[in-house]
Amino acid sequence: MNKHIFLKYLYNVLIYKQMLRNISYNDSKISKEIEMLVGKQFTILERIKMKGIGSSNLLIQFSNEKIENLLNLDKNLNKCNTGIRPKGLIIRFKVLLETYALIIPFYKLKIFKGKSNQYSLYKDEYVIKLKVKGLDDHDFFKKISKFRISN
Repeated sequence: MNKHIFLKYLYNVLIYKQMLRNISYNDSKISKEIEMLVGKQFTILERIKMKGIGSSNLLIQFSNEKIENLLNLDKNLNKCNTGIRPKGLIIRFKVLLETYALIIPFYKLKIFKGKSNQYSLYKDEYVIKLKVKGLDDHDFFKKISKFRISN
């Protein structure tokens, strides 16, 4: 195996392990990693054609230990929003003054509908259970499923 190919493979493996990132600051290295995993942002025309690519604020009802430890740092309600990218999903949430993102490529994403107003998103060891408020949120998760199937 070529040394260059092996190093690129090793770099990709290490990036895929770190899906929870602090995106508070404009760091070009993190931006490139996110683009490599889930693709570049949609253009304005693509966003209009898709009738939006983001969710409203969703309440986090449950999460795994890593995310829960971050969320417990402040006393605010645990809210997040979700955005679609061409090859995946980005779940953003704020802790104190920092913004964190869980980057999930579609091939790693598992979505389960629990109760009538709850969706569970899984990616390897990461789990987030979200409470949805209305039909718009349900339609957003249907849009994620359709977009995931079409790509």
